[in-house]
Amino acid sequence: MKLPPWLISIFVISILPSVAAYLSQRATHRSLSNFGSRFAAGANLTRTLPFRRHYLPPPQAIAMSFLSNFFGGGAYSSAIDYESFPYPACELGSAALEGRVLSSAGRNPRLSVATFAGGCFWGLELAYQRVPGVLYTAVGYTQGDMERPSYSAVCAGGTGHTEAVAVFYDPSAVEYGTLLDVFLDRVDVTTVNGQGNDFGTQYRTGVYTHNADQMKMARARFEEVAEIIGAGPRGPKTVATELLEAKVFWPAEKYHQQYLEK
Repeated sequence: MKLPPWLISIFVISILPSVAAYLSQRATHRSLSNFGSRFAAGANLTRTLPFRRHYLPPPQAIAMSFLSNFFGGGAYSSAIDYESFPYPACELGSAALEGRVLSSAGRNPRLSVATFAGGCFWGLELAYQRVPGVLYTAVGYTQGDMERPSYSAVCAGGTGHTEAVAVFYDPSAVEYGTLLDVFLDRVDVTTVNGQGNDFGTQYRTGVYTHNADQMKMARARFEEVAEIIGAGPRGPKTVATELLEAKVFWPAEKYHQQYLEK
């Protein structure tokens, strides 16, 4: 059977975004060395931390992405079933579809929500999963304009989103200040649009606050960091990490969720 040229053209065009995203991820995630700086009073702000292995998306996820792109309308298809996602990604997806920003968990209102962007979201999520008092985490895309963004679309750099981690924590068990320490312990706040080997606006770093108390605490911590790096022995530096109010959080594809724990 000979396929008509127009069908072959459609096929090639439909798979290009997936191929580009895969190659980009293969290159940028070859080393998750974006565990960069350590924040501590009187200590050197930057300390490189090793990581245990290199990661690539599972082959079945790439295959499913390809099939979905070709038969389901392309890499920018909006047919993402957030309801099938693990908690709390499913709850975040429902809120995003309604244009809501969660400040507490719907399932358990005593849990507060915090959002951090620190380059590749896999490693930062794993760090928060290991913090006592953090009950749930989800990775996704925030601070952008496009609804239902896909990984391919975000990697293309045109949606305005950054990779981020939503942290559901018990404020009676862990303070927001501790979550800030975890962030500052692993992120080089002086790097613009990237961390480690990952660069692009989708890898810009940020602390996105959900209430006035979080903003007040984060602003004070940022001022401390700015004072430290501004008086460094190699000359003054500035904080490139964003400090903004949280916006709608769109969960990343299911295979990204809790990826390093799998």
